Formats: sequence, C-alpha cells, structure tokens
Amino acid sequence: METVDAVVIGAGHHGLVTAAYLADSGWDVLVVEERAQVGGAVSSRSDGGWTEDEFSACHPLALASPVLRELDLEAHGLEWRHAPRPLAHLSGPGEGGVALHADPQATAADLEREHPGDGAAWLEMVEQWQRVREPLLAALLTRWPPVKDVARLVARLGVREAPDLARLAVLPVTQLAREGFGGTGAGQLLAGNAMHADIPPTAPGSGLYGWLMTMLCQEVGFPSPRGGTGRLAEALRRRAEGAGARIETGTSVERVVVSGGRVHGVELDGGRRVRTRRAVVADTSAQALYEDLLDTDDVPQGLRRRLRRFTWDLPTVKLNLRLDAPMPWSSPAARGAGVLHVGHDVPGLVRWSADLEAGEVPGTPFALVGQMTTIDPSRSPAGTEALWLYTHLPRDRYDDPTAVAATVAGCEEMLDALAPGWSAHEVGRWVQGPQDLEAADANLGHGAVGGGTQQLFQQAIWRPVTGLGGPRTHVAGLYLGSAASHPGGGVHGGCGYLAARAALQDSRWWGRPREQLLVSALRRFHDEPA
Repeated sequence: METVDAVVIGAGHHGLVTAAYLADSGWDVLVVEERAQVGGAVSSRSDGGWTEDEFSACHPLALASPVLRELDLEAHGLEWRHAPRPLAHLSGPGEGGVALHADPQATAADLEREHPGDGAAWLEMVEQWQRVREPLLAALLTRWPPVKDVARLVARLGVREAPDLARLAVLPVTQLAREGFGGTGAGQLLAGNAMHADIPPTAPGSGLYGWLMTMLCQEVGFPSPRGGTGRLAEALRRRAEGAGARIETGTSVERVVVSGGRVHGVELDGGRRVRTRRAVVADTSAQALYEDLLDTDDVPQGLRRRLRRFTWDLPTVKLNLRLDAPMPWSSPAARGAGVLHVGHDVPGLVRWSADLEAGEVPGTPFALVGQMTTIDPSRSPAGTEALWLYTHLPRDRYDDPTAVAATVAGCEEMLDALAPGWSAHEVGRWVQGPQDLEAADANLGHGAVGGGTQQLFQQAIWRPVTGLGGPRTHVAGLYLGSAASHPGGGVHGGCGYLAARAALQDSRWWGRPREQLLVSALRRFHDEPA
C-alpha cells in the first residue's frame, strides 16, 4: 500500500495552495483530482483563438492575497492583465453611469462633480483602507481564529476608530452609502460590489463586503491572468510540484478511511488505497466530505442534522458571448471598463434582491459583466470581444430550465437597452445554468459559486455549520480546506492555507495535545442534539 504524509482531495486552487505549503515544509503530498485538469472553479477553455473562463474570471482578492503573494506565482508563469478602467456601474438606459478609475483621485473627481463633498469622502475611505488593509487581509486569510491580527488591527486604528470599523462589519451597504455620501454614484459602486456576494443590500454584512471589494478594486483593479484564468491554476500546479507535491488528475477519492477517531488514508476509484501518516485535506464541499466520503458511523448525528441547515449561495446563470466588435455601450463609462455592474441603481438592487429572496425570478436582472478582451487582448482575435455576464436565480429555482431561459431573455433585453445593436455582433454563445455549473464542478452545489451563502449566519464559527468555522473537523488529522470553510468564497487561497497551517501545527509534538483537545471538543459538541 502506498504511504504519504498527506492526501489532498481536489486540485481546486485551495487544494493546490494546501499542497504547496505542506510540500514546502518537507511533506510527501499527493493531490487527487477527479477532473482532467487542475483548478476547479479556476479554469478556462480555448478554441479557434477564443479563450473563455469556465467559472471565475477577475480576481482582485487573488492579487491582494498575502497567501498567494507569498507563493510568488509570477515566477511560475502567472502574468496579470488590467483593463484601462477597472469598473463601471450602469443603472439603466439614459444614465451616464459611474466609473471607478485606476487612480483614486480621478474617481473622487467624478464623485465630487456629482455631489460636493463626495470626492473628499471617497479619498478618506481609501486612506482608511490603506491603513487597515494589511492586518485586515491577514486576519481574514491567514489565521483562525484571527486573534493576533485583530489585535494588530485595533492597535493600528486606535480605540476611538476601531469600534466604527467593527460597526461597518455589520452595516448594510445601503446604510453605508447613505451615511458616507450625498450623491448616488459612490453608493452604486459600493452596492454593485456588494452583489459579488449573495448578501441582500439591506442585510448586515453587505456593507463590509461592498467596502472590501470596492477598496480592492480601487487599489488593484479587477485583474485577470493573461491567457485565461486557468493560467492561475497552472502556476499553482507548477509551484506545488516544484516543492515536491504529486498531482494526479482523472482520479477520484471514494472514501476517507477513519479508525479510532483519526484519519488513516483514502480509498480511490478502482480499489487503490493510500495510507497517510499525518493528514487528509478535503478541497470539497461540506456535503461531499460529511455525506459522501466519510462512513455514516464516522459522522456524529448532531453534525448531520446541522448540515441539513446548510444554505447554498444564490444559483448562477452565466452567459458567455463572442462578439465580432466591442460591445456598443451607450455610456462612455462602460467603454474600456474591465468589469461592469449593470441593470439597477441602489433602490433597484434592493427590489431585485427582494425578488430573489421571495423566490421570484426578477423581471429585470442585475448582472455582472466581464469584458475579458478589454482586460486581456489575448482572449480573442483582434477587434473582437470575449464577454461574459452572470446573474442569479432564487435558490428554489436552480433546477428550473424555464427560469434559466427567462433570465437569459431578461439579460438580452437589458443589453438591448444599454448597448443597442449588440446582438448584430454576436458570433457565438455559451449558456451555463446552475445545473451546468454543478455538473462541471461538484463543489458548485445548486450552481452556487461561493461554497455556501456568505451571509453572517453562515460565516466564522457557523461555517459550514455551527461549531466548526476553521479547517479542523471532528476527526483528528482530517481538515476541510475549501470555500465551505472560513473565510469562504473567492479566489484568495485562504481556505487552503488555513488547512495547511492547521495540519502543520497539529503534526508537531507540541501541537498534538491541543489537537486532541479541539477534536474531542468538536466531537462532544456534535454528539449533542442539534
């Protein structure tokens, strides 16, 4: 029987991050991926001179992440590309739109022209971000629980300002915009960025997410890898293999082997067994780990009951277009922008989100648009545009083809109003409904791309279920290192890094007693009725 120090289940970007960090520490690591290529939801496909990202496409978190920066992926072939203008928000036809420029002074100048005082307020927000970004990103992505980094954050802000930042963490984005700005432009930028998550704009947490994404966009833009998002995964693979990890694709794990409360290895398809000396890390959904890979007797009943409460983020409908010319936007702000938020102003976003929460397919969608050739000219032939658009369905309509068709039709009507004549330039399309996304990547349950809702009730110690939060599980040596665990969705590597960090800590002689206490506590907690 083959024996290794660790098996990583899944070569999504988090799994590859885990493998790189464990291999850096001298571990013998085997990564097993059921798809034919690495990357999971960080992948792309090319044909006939066109490159299209299958799932995620633009990655401000990846460029800013201390986890990925430390891996020095540029030395392994990764090249970032940027659009002339990072972002624009178009609320509807006849509106000029609001732009977020690469230079914060230029963004502030536009906001100031709309409403005196908003420019200064924008620059104040940018200055605050620059002061807190390093300890904040460290707290989110590199430590669980983030006690030391939160202490550094408080020390940097001071006791007077720190409570205000804590308040921002639970503020709805509508309230954040109302309190900070007199005009509508800044609010649209904040609210549109908040909709990259599935938190309603009037719900706690949407303000923090909108602020974080907006400030990241103002700092690093909405970059994408040259040649397709899959190049990010390829760079991670080269980095992990360069450190000594082995990666097998086209192979699936059928079972995680547990005995005496500790993980001992995995069984692969075809009956092959691999024993582990130290750890198994699952870059899978929580359901795949606890319902499919572990034997029923190895999962406490309390954990199974809590997992039934797990909530996916909103199902996604993605329309990929090939155009023989740039999209003919009426708004000058949209031309040259890498990413656009289109369809609604802030009150409209509130109504759109309410329809989704009520189980209704919105009549007019709100959509995120990526002009990928504008960002990276290598994505399509000269003079053309590779463009994608995605929006959401209600959670209970993820498997309804009529809802998908109605949503695509609504997006087409919206584009007709914002870019008249666009359809004459269409030379190809690829529609991905929620079931298509799930079939392509099993981690995208119900077509949700965030690994589970990012609303506060399923974050931190409640992710994926109450009592877990971090990467450790109720089984010694078994870790969950996917977006199903803290800090959740996004291409940032934090979930994989935290799993690697926990495994390394627990493997040391001084870490074993703490691991035993934590695992025992988790097991007792989940043995209780949920």
